[in-house]
Amino acid sequence: MKRFFVVLGVATGLVLSSGLSFAAGGWTGNLNLTLGGKYLDDDDWDPVENQGELGISLDFRERHWPVNLYLALLGSAAEDTVRGIDVEGSTSELRFGVRKIFDADRVVRPFIGGGLAFISAEMEGELGGVSVSDDDSGVGLFISGGIYFTLEKAFNLGVEVGYSAAKVDFLGVEGEAGGAHAALLLGYHW
Repeated sequence: MKRFFVVLGVATGLVLSSGLSFAAGGWTGNLNLTLGGKYLDDDDWDPVENQGELGISLDFRERHWPVNLYLALLGSAAEDTVRGIDVEGSTSELRFGVRKIFDADRVVRPFIGGGLAFISAEMEGELGGVSVSDDDSGVGLFISGGIYFTLEKAFNLGVEVGYSAAKVDFLGVEGEAGGAHAALLLGYHW
């Protein structure tokens, strides 16, 4: 999970610097931080199926394009103790896709989107200093929708819900690393 936060920091810096140069041309877009939850299948992830989630997303387009290109990096994690066993689970998602933003009035802007999701997942259990862990990655799909409230023509507040899916293998058992997502958005619009 530490690796996720390093990548998130570097990605944020790169996106901010490129977003400023996009804004100078004929481009429009949104850079958002997301804070919410990811809800995984409890058959695969119990007792850490409900995870806190943090992310960054960027969508952009030339003003005459019908849809925005979309890129996001999300990370989720949870931990719990069951019968003396400390259990930790985490996922990270790298998303590439498109987002259609309906911005007729420029303040309330609903959106829908989807595309590819590259999902990595890890599960670890520890009892008495002995730990067992496994991780895997898979490629799948995501869909999402939500609404931006753009204040002063530049600041986004909003909500987003969605679903992602990708199969992974933990200790020889196939499971689902995607799930339902719900998040608050805070960001910048240019």
